[in-house]
Amino acid sequence: MTRVGIIGASGYTGAELLRVLCAHPGVRITLITSRQYEGKPLYDCYPGLSPLPFVFENHEDEKVLEKADFYFTALPHEASAEVVAKLLALGKRVVDLSADFRFSDPEEYEAHYGPHPHPELCREAVYGLSEIYGEKVKSARLVANPGCYPTSSLLPLLPLIQEGMIDPDSIIIDAKSGVSGAGRGANQTTHFCEANESLKAYKVASHRHTPEIESHLSAAAKKPVKVVFTPHLIPMTRGMLATIYATPLRGVKRADVENIWKKFYEKTPFVEVAPKDILPDTAFVRGTNRCMMGVRDYPSCNRLVILSVIDNLAKGASTQAIQNMNLMLGYGMAEGLSLQTLVP
Repeated sequence: MTRVGIIGASGYTGAELLRVLCAHPGVRITLITSRQYEGKPLYDCYPGLSPLPFVFENHEDEKVLEKADFYFTALPHEASAEVVAKLLALGKRVVDLSADFRFSDPEEYEAHYGPHPHPELCREAVYGLSEIYGEKVKSARLVANPGCYPTSSLLPLLPLIQEGMIDPDSIIIDAKSGVSGAGRGANQTTHFCEANESLKAYKVASHRHTPEIESHLSAAAKKPVKVVFTPHLIPMTRGMLATIYATPLRGVKRADVENIWKKFYEKTPFVEVAPKDILPDTAFVRGTNRCMMGVRDYPSCNRLVILSVIDNLAKGASTQAIQNMNLMLGYGMAEGLSLQTLVP
């Protein structure tokens, strides 16, 4: 049984990791850390997880890091890099949930986030969209867990780009996320009175997930690809819907898209095509590691309308990280992830 540690376990993604990993048959959680809650029991932070008998420790103590062999780092962006470097130097394997290692080119990272303290690790890290890069994930020391918006966008788009079924220069992504995507920290944007009964766009033409999406679409298209990506915050806790518009090539229709998706993902348990006459709904995947996709023809404009839903905290973060861990440790991809959606 593998000893697992969670660095930064007091945030929402850390809590989701705890919720799911405690039932995983192949691992045992032996360390959780938080500077804010150091020395305090888990129930002080999350009373709903009170049956789990953990106390937060400080990851800055190197002796503490010997308590686990495999790590999830769930720290804010730009805070993970030094911690990850220390863990790798100690011989640990890591799935990092921040953006610190999502760009293999350090210069590309610097253009959007600033100088990287460990550019050599950017080149080594494997991007953890395991339905696409699973073979590389298996042997990796360091996996960069994808962002939530890129996950919901790339899973439907990459097969279509690789097969030349859509014009890569025509892509528009309109995506909406539950408020938990903004994290647990209190601020005016996520204050109940500000977020409730409000639908708002944010970081228009400047969201950092845009270059992350473009990087992988460009690799698939074998040429530079730019997309129009607009994220929105919606007044619900968790869930994500990406509505994607693209121009079909070679007379491609809905049935062609659905067939290529089914063929491309036939060996992966977590990506599914919505049944006939059903449109993807965030409620269908809430609390699960699944991505549900659908498509409709828009013949009057020669467009395809693609719909993709995930749970932003699960498939968009923590359960996808566990899926990557499964591959790295030699477990089945779905080990510990047979989660059914919450109904209603």
